[in-house]
Amino acid sequence: MAKAKTAKAAYRCSECGWQTSKWVGRCGECQTWGTITEAASATPARVVSAGPVSSPARPIGQVDVRSAQTRATGLDELDRVLGGGIVPGAVLLLAGEPGIGKSTLLLEVAALASTPPETGVPAARGSERDKAEGKRVLYVTGEESAEQVRLRADRVGAITDDLYLAAETELSAILGHVDAVGPSLLVVDSIQTIGTSEVDGAPGGVTQIREVAANLIRVAKERGVTVVLVGHVTKDGAIAGPRLLEHLVDVVLYFEGDRHSRLRMIRAVKNRYGPTDELGCFDLSEVGIVGLPDPSGLFLTRRDEPVPGTCVTVTLEGRRPLVAEVQSLVAKSHLPAPRRATSGLDTSRVAMVLAVLAQRCKISMHEQDVYVSTVGGVRLTETSVDLALALAVAGSTVEQSLSSSLIALGEVGLAGEVRVVPGVQRRLAEAARLGFKHAVVPRGSLELADGSPLKRADPQLTSYEGMKVMEVDSLTQALQVAFTAP
Repeated sequence: MAKAKTAKAAYRCSECGWQTSKWVGRCGECQTWGTITEAASATPARVVSAGPVSSPARPIGQVDVRSAQTRATGLDELDRVLGGGIVPGAVLLLAGEPGIGKSTLLLEVAALASTPPETGVPAARGSERDKAEGKRVLYVTGEESAEQVRLRADRVGAITDDLYLAAETELSAILGHVDAVGPSLLVVDSIQTIGTSEVDGAPGGVTQIREVAANLIRVAKERGVTVVLVGHVTKDGAIAGPRLLEHLVDVVLYFEGDRHSRLRMIRAVKNRYGPTDELGCFDLSEVGIVGLPDPSGLFLTRRDEPVPGTCVTVTLEGRRPLVAEVQSLVAKSHLPAPRRATSGLDTSRVAMVLAVLAQRCKISMHEQDVYVSTVGGVRLTETSVDLALALAVAGSTVEQSLSSSLIALGEVGLAGEVRVVPGVQRRLAEAARLGFKHAVVPRGSLELADGSPLKRADPQLTSYEGMKVMEVDSLTQALQVAFTAP
């Protein structure tokens, strides 16, 4: 008789639920290490009886929302990204590369949040009245000592009586500080360094991060305390730890920037209280961090005479238009395989534009090195930069400069056509505000959503916002009108 087959033990990923018949160290679905555990045998679902409720259900129109109103942080650029400010009881996760300035930004926010508004008679600082009014801020550091944070606070001017500092790595100790201080804002720097003895594993592990985050979120919701968590990132730029952390928090912010530049940008990839298409710009220096309400000037080079190989474009970062300059240098190569170097632009996109120039416009660069860069360390990932990139490379190849008052917008296709990009009117308005007089855009850009043309001051000149707008269909036509513009 044939032997009866015995069922093999099943293993399951604790993060995504992926199952396998044998144990492996890495999940085949979410690629997380150390999350494969033996699955429990299937048991029927337990029947849960009704229990007491924390508060009775109410009609949605009777729910009081005054306690959930946003409060300004004091940094206008951060408030722009958050949708007006921080919300009591919200949990924010701020992630960024090491040394990008996360701690400096949060120390500045903590100092501003702990500074009361100017009143006629100043209250006694550090009193029970301050605690009752919710002015206190608790900054918990798990990566540095309290003395190191104090030195940074002295440098950036973040010394206030209601800003409390604690150096702890144990969750129970942090909760004890919360009970003693009673803050309205809690900053934890960083969640990967905090652990608890209630669960196994080292701080920063999947189980530890999940347990620490769950307890801090519970404190935030029960007491109405705004909690800001600092998160590390991996080599790929993703937040380290379980993806569940991003689902649990209310707001996920990314702090970006080039270490060799003073410009820093913050964007929201998740926001339950506001938009996710806003961008905040900051200037990081030795004396602190300040917002940049008009950062467009940082991405332009001021010169008296136009130089071949440069072209200005307008990119949209969220809903904010930014004027940026693309520079190109084409030089004769002495290598069998000419170099293609890029900085601030997508390498594959640059290669595609070069191929279109060679095939459709007969501008050959197979024996030249091509260097393409942006000004100010800004990274341009929009397809609307294609036309400015093509004009910059073509100008450097033929040694002909464009007008210093010209901008170019448009996506370049493989057939050599120039496609319409969104938000052209907003981009042109920003360029006109900065004094540009000419623009090269795809045909059909100056039309409303219903297809009707915009009201123009002079239909013959095709002007808009005081600029002369030249609409083109192809890259060849764009090269002709751009290099003949006054």
